[in-house]
Amino acid sequence: MELKGRSISKGVVKGIAIVSKKPFSFLGGVDKDGKVIDKDSDIYGQSLKGKIFVFPYGKGSTVGSYVIYGLAKRGILKGIVNNECEPIVATGAILGGIPLVDKVDIEKIKTGDIIIVDGNRGLVKILNKD
Repeated sequence: MELKGRSISKGVVKGIAIVSKKPFSFLGGVDKDGKVIDKDSDIYGQSLKGKIFVFPYGKGSTVGSYVIYGLAKRGILKGIVNNECEPIVATGAILGGIPLVDKVDIEKIKTGDIIIVDGNRGLVKILNKD
């Protein structure tokens, strides 16, 4: 299945999706190793390490951009898919070189799906679905 969206940050990455149904704040929401520490998150205690993070949109402090950048530089966060990307997440992804596509129906992606985020063409491909 191929989902057409909008390219925010260039690059192409393949990986396993981890999906949150809630908006996410990177500042105070995730530790330096990629573990989700926000107790209100529906993915609390899970790790973003080596995954493609799918969530509706970001929230919170502009410092979140630097948290995303740090996760990218440590090789923890591979890609991002949003329903509606906002400036905090966009800035962090661009600075960190993380492929990011938004304007995608994230309801079609489930945790554990193997997906390709094509930030060059604004596409998300779900490989294990027709």
